[in-house]
Amino acid sequence: VAQNGALFPWLTALENVEFGMRMKGMSQRERKEEAHRLLHLFGLKSFEASYPRQLSGGMQQRVAIARAMAIAPTILLMDEPFGALDDITRHAMQSELLRVWMSTSTTVIFVTHSISEAIFLADRVAVMAPRPGRIVEVIESNLPADRTLDIRETPEFIDIAHRVRVALASGHVG
Repeated sequence: VAQNGALFPWLTALENVEFGMRMKGMSQRERKEEAHRLLHLFGLKSFEASYPRQLSGGMQQRVAIARAMAIAPTILLMDEPFGALDDITRHAMQSELLRVWMSTSTTVIFVTHSISEAIFLADRVAVMAPRPGRIVEVIESNLPADRTLDIRETPEFIDIAHRVRVALASGHVG
């Protein structure tokens, strides 16, 4: 899932979600059933016939995530998918992603420049250093899986954020 969603503008939300399943050779009935289920799961049931230009940025991202999930991937790679969203939509999408992740158990590799977002979404935060790109440290999270936005104010969250900042600082040296 890319930053901009990369939806096909000539396809409806439903057709965008069906696309990968069609490429895999799934029957039309199976595709439609799964696409309807996923759009419902992402709160887009009443937007199935809408084209990307008719959807907000957050809705487009949800369609893109549903499209990626439709082929039942073992691993979902998300490259800053919420980077272009406003804070309110970004927080809503983070909560939505956690909810969907908990219901599917798909492994998600989420790339972000936001420390808060990384901690909120992750069981493990891999801190990377630039040039050459390398993992400096992997920080385990002991936060509960069913987190809400207010967890960002807890001592545990703040401690993990501090550890990430220390790892980032050490990765930029040398």
